Amino acid sequence: MSQRAFEMRIYHAVPGRMEALHARFRDHTCDLFARHGIGIVGFWIPQDPTAASERLIYLLSYPDRQAADQSWQAFRDDPDWQAAKAASEEAGPIVAKVESEFLDPTDYSPLG
Repeated sequence: MSQRAFEMRIYHAVPGRMEALHARFRDHTCDLFARHGIGIVGFWIPQDPTAASERLIYLLSYPDRQAADQSWQAFRDDPDWQAAKAASEEAGPIVAKVESEFLDPTDYSPLG
């Protein structure tokens, strides 16, 4: 039986490049996620202003882990993504580090 998959991702921006990261998500990435079946649960920034200038945290959902793998491969292969990534990095990289972890909801979670 397949189980819905959730993925938490934390992007650590290159210093001074957080606005470029926000712009890329706002203008390109969110639409491309939808195109490739990557469900957006939400995006967050830390309440601490210093951390907010450095990290973007978001949660994604997929029908199952296999769908997640297929969606990410299709996303990476999409020429529109490749063009958006290249354009957003003309002044240099915007992401220093990406953390990704797949999560299972607990039996008492409303997301379960």
